[in-house]
Amino acid sequence: MASYDVIVIGGGPGGYVAAIRCAQLGLKTACVEGRESLGGTCLNVGCIPSKALLHASHQLHEAEHNFSKMGLMGKSPSVDWKQMQAYKADVIDGNTKGIEFLFKKNKVDWIKGWGSIPAAGQVKVGDDIHQTKNIIIASGSVPSSLPGIEIDEQIVVTSTGALSLPKIPKKLVVIGAGVIGLELGSVYARLGSEVTVIEFLDVITPGMDGEIQKTFQRTLKKQGLKFIMGAAVQSVEATKTKAKVNYKLRKDDSDHSLDADVVLVATGRKPYTDGLGLEALGIEMTPRGQIKTNAHWQTNVSGIYAIGDAIEGPMLAHKAEDEGMAAAEVIAGKHGHVNYNVIPGVIYTAPEVANVGQTEEQLKAEGRAYKVGKFSFMGNGRAKANFAADGFVKILADAGTDRILGAHIMGPSAGDLIHEICVAMEFGASAQDLALTCHAHPTYSEAVREAALACGDGAIHA
Repeated sequence: MASYDVIVIGGGPGGYVAAIRCAQLGLKTACVEGRESLGGTCLNVGCIPSKALLHASHQLHEAEHNFSKMGLMGKSPSVDWKQMQAYKADVIDGNTKGIEFLFKKNKVDWIKGWGSIPAAGQVKVGDDIHQTKNIIIASGSVPSSLPGIEIDEQIVVTSTGALSLPKIPKKLVVIGAGVIGLELGSVYARLGSEVTVIEFLDVITPGMDGEIQKTFQRTLKKQGLKFIMGAAVQSVEATKTKAKVNYKLRKDDSDHSLDADVVLVATGRKPYTDGLGLEALGIEMTPRGQIKTNAHWQTNVSGIYAIGDAIEGPMLAHKAEDEGMAAAEVIAGKHGHVNYNVIPGVIYTAPEVANVGQTEEQLKAEGRAYKVGKFSFMGNGRAKANFAADGFVKILADAGTDRILGAHIMGPSAGDLIHEICVAMEFGASAQDLALTCHAHPTYSEAVREAALACGDGAIHA
């Protein structure tokens, strides 16, 4: 049996990228993946299928609300849920087959099955033990639930079940006002479901900039989502066709309940390390069940590395990819690098929400002197023409040096616009550097320049 320089456990965004990078650096590489297709949660039951449904439902929203304003007359399309699911499946298939092609092109072996590590330098898949000099654990994460809730993926679902419901529910209750809950909640709201979001905290999207949180929640309410904030879910009682969500309001400890056709449990994710044999190996873990690594993504066991959702940090596909490339570089004797201060986050609702760097709340807590440059999309000609003028760009810069410390965008294509600010931050740029850069007109990106101008003498179109 072949022995390898590197075996990567997990074929998700972190794992498959690590495997390809290892192969590109001249290392004999294999990737262990037990699913029938590569791409992990993200491509199969996460980022990609949810974006397909978000795109389809947004087109429906445009047809229902904005087409007639542009002189596009006619009956709004009806929803063929089966065909929408088929479209989603095609999108997944195209992406996963693309990774298989990249594996072949880069001579990465796909070992099909679930892997465990009986000893350093060995990966067991089925009855076979494969020898390797290095192991990268990229085992990802799974949805986490709450006590008193039993997931059946029929009536009480995680994001996985919510992507493939047999029909569009009349009433959907979403537990958790984080990214996944709001994205899928907005899909079903556009498709006609009555959506209620129950959140334990008093704000949505925990950890995001406070001003964005408030404006975003107002916008989602206008779109028809209902919110019950400061509510602790006690239990979910499910029958074959319905569910009842029991919760307590934290402000007065009063008991309430809510009926639903489907309940989506979107209370975050937890590392998936079951069956790897980490305890027997003596690999150190954090109290939250993450694998402990040093600055080079190495565990305390020589030759074993870990990346992505299995270790500390934000559970984001692009963070996993960066770590995958960096760990590969380290194993190849080069210098791997990830700048954890410049990892963007995006919520793919309409409008999109994107952020990078620090929030105002964090800067205040640090006692740091900063300035704020803000610009509303209401002042952006392209956004107004496209019925996409909700939201704003907000840039935070150091009061003394003008260096960009963070940015928060709610508006059209926010997930794409954030990246010019990421590049600026990576190069240590000032807000003035952005403000002095010519931006094409008319584009959404002009709003970014205007926010940068607002950090100085003032925006032009505000």
